[in-house]
Amino acid sequence: MTLEAMYQEEILDHYRNPRNKRKLQNPSVHAHDSNPLCGDVIDIYMVVGRDNTLKEVAFEGNGCAISQAAASMLTEQIAGKRLEDVLRMEKEDVFKMLGIPLSPVRVKCALLALKVAKVGAVEYLSNGK
Repeated sequence: MTLEAMYQEEILDHYRNPRNKRKLQNPSVHAHDSNPLCGDVIDIYMVVGRDNTLKEVAFEGNGCAISQAAASMLTEQIAGKRLEDVLRMEKEDVFKMLGIPLSPVRVKCALLALKVAKVGAVEYLSNGK
């Protein structure tokens, strides 16, 4: 099995069996956005603890396999990190996490969850919490 095939299997696994796909009750952060080109919708929920550390991260949404797998993988990756770490993440971090080449149309699908998480982090931090 090639490396790319292994990454494709992981993406399909996250799509079929998403991690952290649920609505959190009383989240510190809730952000929502969509990708109208593909119909992807993502809501990110975060519970922020001391030092802006993410105690819990979850998502809800629907859409293509890339967007949903990226959201699942992102929630696993950022749990336990600080909001500032989320803000420092770049699109290349998501591409590396997914591990497959993406067509220009799929780039927006892949980056939607990170965009939503960053919006939530900025809103939380700008409100002086």
